Amino acid sequence: MTARVLIIAGSDSGGGAGIQADIKTVTMLGGHAMTAITAITAQNTLGVQGVHPVPTDMVLAQIDSVASDIGVDAVKIGMIGSAETAAAVAQRLSRPDLAQAAVVFDPVMIATSGSVLADSATIDAFRALLDRAMVATPNLPELEVLGGEDAVLAHGCSLLIKGGHAEGETVIDRLLETGEGEVARWEAPRIDTPHSHGTGCTLASAIATGLAQGMPLEPAIARARDFVRLALLDAPGLGAGHGPMGQQFVRNDGLFTGPALNQITLPASDYAASVAFYKQMGLTQIVDSPDNGYARFEAANGVTLSIHVGDGAAGWATTYLESGALDAWVAYLARRGVRFEQMPQDESWGWREARLSDPAGNRLCLYQAGEYRRYPPWRV
Repeated sequence: MTARVLIIAGSDSGGGAGIQADIKTVTMLGGHAMTAITAITAQNTLGVQGVHPVPTDMVLAQIDSVASDIGVDAVKIGMIGSAETAAAVAQRLSRPDLAQAAVVFDPVMIATSGSVLADSATIDAFRALLDRAMVATPNLPELEVLGGEDAVLAHGCSLLIKGGHAEGETVIDRLLETGEGEVARWEAPRIDTPHSHGTGCTLASAIATGLAQGMPLEPAIARARDFVRLALLDAPGLGAGHGPMGQQFVRNDGLFTGPALNQITLPASDYAASVAFYKQMGLTQIVDSPDNGYARFEAANGVTLSIHVGDGAAGWATTYLESGALDAWVAYLARRGVRFEQMPQDESWGWREARLSDPAGNRLCLYQAGEYRRYPPWRV
C-alpha cells in the first residue's frame, strides 16, 4: 500500500523549501504527499519577503479532510505559523484516527537566508509538538533555542541533531534516545554548495516517508541522509542566492531495498575508441581513468554504464543490481541456496559489492554505492 504522508508546513513560493520541497521528496521516495499549509510565504533564493499565516481553523480543516478520507501513516511538521496553531495541531494529532501516525518534527525557526520564521511564543508552543513527536530534527542553532539535548529528550521523543551548521569539512549527524544517549551517528564530507535551501525540510520529509513505509527509525534516517546529499549534488543552480536542491534528479540511486538495475560494465579493447563511441551515443562521461582502462557514463534517467579494457572478451558483460540493504539481501539469498563467488565487501572505489554468476555463466554484481555511483570523489 502506498505510504501516506501528511505534511504540516508553510508554502515556499520559490519552490526551494517548505511544502514544495516536501512534496518533491515524498513523491521521489514513493510516498503519497498530502498537505496542511500553515502559512503562505513570498520568498526566493535571496530571502523571505512576506509571511501570511493561515488561520488555525483552516489548518485543522485541511488535516481533518485528508485524515477522514485518505488516512495518514506519518506526519511531517515544519513551519507551524503561530503558537495557537502549534497547540491545536498537537492536540489534533493525539486523536484516535491520527494517534498511530509517526510524527517527524522539524522545528523551523530561521530560513537558510536568515529570515525569522517563528516568534518566541511559537517556539514556546513547540513543547506540545515535541510531546507528540517520534523524532525531532533540529539543527544546532535550533537545538540551542530549544534548551539543548536534555530539554528535548525530556519530552520522550528521539532527537536527530543535524551537524550542518558546525565547522569543519566533515558533517556529523547524531541520533539520541531518552535514557540511552547517542545510539547512532553518521559522518560524511561536507558538500560545498550555496544551493542548500530546503535541506532540513527535505531530510524530515524523507524520514517521515521511510517511517510511513514501515522502516525503523535508524535506516529511515540513513536513507533520508543519502537522499539529501544526492539532492545537494544534483542542485540545478537556480537563483542568485541560496538556491533550491535537486530532489527531482535523485533517481536510480539505490535508495530502496531493491534490486534496481542501474549499472552495467562492458569489456573494451580500445579505451579511446569506446569512450568516443558512448559520448557520441549521447551519454555523459562522469569517470575518466585511462590508466586503469575504465570510464563511466550517465544516461538521462540516471542509469550508468561503464567500459573496462581487458575485462573479459567482447560480449562478456557484468550486470549490476543495487540495493539499499545489500547485506540483508545477500544473506536472504544465501539462506535459500544462492552461491556467491564473493560475499559483500567494501571496495577501494567506495562501493560495497557481492559477486555471483547466473546459470548461464553471466556475471552479476550485487552492490550498494549511494552517492558514489554518480558522484564519486573523482567525478569528471
